[in-house]
Amino acid sequence: MASILDHARITVLEQGVGLTQAGILEVLQLPDDEIEAALQLAHEVRMRWCGPEVEVEGIVSLKTGGCPEDCHFCSQSGLFSSPVRSVWLDIPSLVEAAKQTAATGASEFCIVAAVRGPDAKLMKQMRDGVAAIKAAVDINVAASLGMLTQEQVDDLVSMGVHRYNHNLETCQSYFPNVVSTHTWEERWTTLKMVRESGMEVCCGGIIGLGETLEQRAEFAAQLAQLQPHEVPLNFLNPRPGTPLGDRPVMDPKDALRAIAAFRLALPKTILRYAGGREITLGDLGTRDGLLGGINAVIVGNYLTTLGRPATADLELLQELKMPVKALSATL
Repeated sequence: MASILDHARITVLEQGVGLTQAGILEVLQLPDDEIEAALQLAHEVRMRWCGPEVEVEGIVSLKTGGCPEDCHFCSQSGLFSSPVRSVWLDIPSLVEAAKQTAATGASEFCIVAAVRGPDAKLMKQMRDGVAAIKAAVDINVAASLGMLTQEQVDDLVSMGVHRYNHNLETCQSYFPNVVSTHTWEERWTTLKMVRESGMEVCCGGIIGLGETLEQRAEFAAQLAQLQPHEVPLNFLNPRPGTPLGDRPVMDPKDALRAIAAFRLALPKTILRYAGGREITLGDLGTRDGLLGGINAVIVGNYLTTLGRPATADLELLQELKMPVKALSATL
């Protein structure tokens, strides 16, 4: 009987059709001695349907901490004893962060706020901040501000925000174990409005929250149904003071299986290395993922955790002969 990788070589590599949920699960269940073959196939799929370029992005937090939601992995919740407390970033600092991001060669700068959804103060801060960035530096501006109303979606479009990030975090069946202050369906509604507005949809989540392999496959299949432009793939970095603070770091072999599986589920989507890859995979694993389906990275630090130096990622891309996607190629 043909293996799942043989099947994927025909349907995914040759035809560009992502695996079904059952097929994704089979990849997640592959034995250790088949991980390398799965990553190699995922790399071929990435090269065939996305090309060799890597999209580089920097992120900055406009409002950090004090969030009213109870996402169990997040140290920015005001409901937990984690040490992050509410801080606002001023416009000059926001512009400087955008300039520093552009200086790395990045084409994307994402403004993030730890909120359930934006209020009038935050929307004004966004309007002023985006205008100041666009006047000072040539870079695409993305945003991640939680759940939106239709009016807020329209406002972001008018500001010139071209991509909106709103992660589903995990599959629909496991979501209530991770968040209780809002629903998976509420997030899905925001994503539908963003897609219909013409903004690009950036939607991913976190692997290693305690979900089963079956639920991990469910999550990848639900993302494939959404068809986002980009999927940021995070691995849980347990934060002190959060309900998931005592969870073990994910096994790196399981992380690599997940990278391959998500690429084979989403052959034409930007698959971005995001938070937790350093603690989960280290330098060697980061290389394996870039040769296993990943075609975008967040450089520098994350919202509340440290990342690899931007120079380390850029040097690795140069070594692997993977060109950084130019700004003109993302417009």
